[in-house]
Amino acid sequence: MIKQILGRLPRRPSKSGEHRDAGSGHEASLTNVPTSSRSGDLLRNRSTSQSNPAAPGSSSDLEHGNKHNLGNDPKSNGNSIASAYEALPGFRDVPNSEKQNLFIKKLNLCCVLFDFTDPSKNLKEKETKRQTLLELVDYVTSANGKFTETVVQEITRMVSLNLFRALTSPPHEKTMLDAFDVEEEESVMDPAWPHLQVVYEFFLRFVASPEIDSKLAKRHIDHSFVLQLLDLFDSEDPREREYLKTILHRIYGKFMVHRPFIRKAINSIFYRFIFETEKHNGIAELLEILGSIINGFALPLKEEHKLFLVRVLIPLHKPKCIPMYYQQLSYCITQFVEKDCKLADIVIRGLLKYWPLTNSSKEVMFLGELEEVLEVTQPAEFQRCMVPLFSRITRCLNSSHFQVAERALFLWNNDHIENLIRQNRRNTTSHWNQAVQSLTMNVRKIFTDHDPELFEECLQRFQQDEARGHEARARRDATWRRLEEIAASKAASNQAVLVLRSPLGPSPSFS
Repeated sequence: MIKQILGRLPRRPSKSGEHRDAGSGHEASLTNVPTSSRSGDLLRNRSTSQSNPAAPGSSSDLEHGNKHNLGNDPKSNGNSIASAYEALPGFRDVPNSEKQNLFIKKLNLCCVLFDFTDPSKNLKEKETKRQTLLELVDYVTSANGKFTETVVQEITRMVSLNLFRALTSPPHEKTMLDAFDVEEEESVMDPAWPHLQVVYEFFLRFVASPEIDSKLAKRHIDHSFVLQLLDLFDSEDPREREYLKTILHRIYGKFMVHRPFIRKAINSIFYRFIFETEKHNGIAELLEILGSIINGFALPLKEEHKLFLVRVLIPLHKPKCIPMYYQQLSYCITQFVEKDCKLADIVIRGLLKYWPLTNSSKEVMFLGELEEVLEVTQPAEFQRCMVPLFSRITRCLNSSHFQVAERALFLWNNDHIENLIRQNRRNTTSHWNQAVQSLTMNVRKIFTDHDPELFEECLQRFQQDEARGHEARARRDATWRRLEEIAASKAASNQAVLVLRSPLGPSPSFS
């Protein structure tokens, strides 16, 4: 009886509409919204756009709340949207007055997320979304009017929902040795890339469009948006990092108000990488962006930029995984020296500070970068760092690793150091590698032809030093042999041997 009475009472409305109207800021989970409710919403939006189009930004257009910082959204399970996710009409099928409303609706349609880890789920819906994204790319590319604030808001929201996510790491923890072995490292490809690529392409076309008003767009492409974009640079997928590099560079060029903040945020990433984790996938791309930025620095350089060189770029030589970003880092360093030649002394001394001692391949890279810096170094700055520089080059020339010695000898091809580096005769007689001996002979010939008097003077000085060294070693060996003989003769009698220091030298004397 009670059940019959309760059954006649009116039912409460569905909560899906309440959730949508409340504008909570999160994308509606397709697993929690009934199929009939979402289907009715999409049909209602389509009929509204045909009969009574609403103004941009009205409640009929904005289906999921407001703004872009709402990216933690549940993903679809693939079963509840089979009949709800339908394609909207094309832009050619509606009059020009309706295209902006249709554009916003297509943006809302693309806010739906799918699970790409299972390729068998939602094939039709995924393809519908992909085709819709391609239509959005074409629309933004051919836009012939300024984007309104409502459109910019919806674009940044759609991009945020699709791109800003927790990055998935590979199942095994990458060791530093794995990161150093760049050639054998396999890139991890995101299974959702077919859709992510179109979203990136869409946002790139939007940022590069001449129809965007930077003063208006900066309210939505703000500091929070930039920080989340920078977080994506740690993605394992190199294709995603390539898009991020281009997009961030466009944002840096178009939004001048964000430039100091972007540089500061990139510096924070570098600090964390250098002094804490030594693990980041996007260091090369970030340095490539900075290389272009440094190239545009005005002269004289600001103190902020010089501090960036000293505190960030030079310490970036410390991590073991430097092969991942060596070319980009070397380019940035060279750009600074070309901008201000007085920085050459700081750069060279910084290289010597972080010079590798037990890593031969890294040492070869340092020699290559050193040559590039020397090519743009002026004689005055060269004289300041000449002594510690040649001390390090001498050690490289005497290295038992033939690639290090060979690369050091190639420095003689640089005109700046041809008349400054001292001759090292030892490689012509005692180095085990024939290629190193041949290169040393060529270098000796260069010095002999260029300035025979200086070469003879250096040769005589070297021979005198060698002779004194041989005499000292001979005296020391004779002294120790005598000590061994005395100790052996008195070992049977257990007599102590008194060793006294001679006032004329370090060799021991006996009594």
